[in-house]
Amino acid sequence: MSFLQHLEQLRWHLLRSLLVISALVLVCFLAKSVVFDVFLFGPKDTQFFTYRVLCDLSVFLGFGRELCLDEMPFMLQNRTMSGQFASHLWISLVLGTLAGIPYLFWELWRFIRLGLKPQERRGGRRLLWASYGLVVVGFLFGYYVILPMSINFLSHYSVSDQIVNEIDLTSYVNIVASILMATCGLFQLPLVVYFLARMGLITADWLRKYRRHSLIVVLVLAAFITPPDVASQVLVTLPIALLYELSIGVVRRMEKR
Repeated sequence: MSFLQHLEQLRWHLLRSLLVISALVLVCFLAKSVVFDVFLFGPKDTQFFTYRVLCDLSVFLGFGRELCLDEMPFMLQNRTMSGQFASHLWISLVLGTLAGIPYLFWELWRFIRLGLKPQERRGGRRLLWASYGLVVVGFLFGYYVILPMSINFLSHYSVSDQIVNEIDLTSYVNIVASILMATCGLFQLPLVVYFLARMGLITADWLRKYRRHSLIVVLVLAAFITPPDVASQVLVTLPIALLYELSIGVVRRMEKR
């Protein structure tokens, strides 16, 4: 095939991906009661799964109801004429795109696998499934850990008793969207590190050398996005630290091979 024929083939792969993502966005847009009432507003409910687990853990460890959440001191409101429609469209676009990323990766894999050797195909297939799994784990981590912690902390933070939290819907939606996209991207760290190591830009020794520095950065980040208690900070810090250690293991294994 000529270069232009390859571009034509790639165009069809991307077009199919765009159609699937558009269909998923449309599904999310039509299912607005589920997307908003169940999914989007779930972390602002005191009976959300994460809050109940923390409450049960607090009682089990002998702290009483120290980590239990009795109220969420804010209300959502819309202040612009197009605010609700814009928020509806934006969150549908984000969720539909995140749901369509695995299919996009699969289409790109179908395009490049024909130019790979059998051994390279097996390795690429493993990387593809690893990327799928990391996206799913990152999404769940963001939704059940980072998001409820952030909403809980920001809603209870106050500089004065004279201020009442009446949060704009657009602000709330942006917080949810940014956290979910950030965690899905963050959990691709082992794959990013793998490719950087393959290009010779980093080594396992370099990652081990700066392990303490990375841990400090993670701890500072966790202190900002979680309530001021040790348990919440550990819940956020531990998975990210494990990702870093996983990255070191991936690079070390690659270097041995």
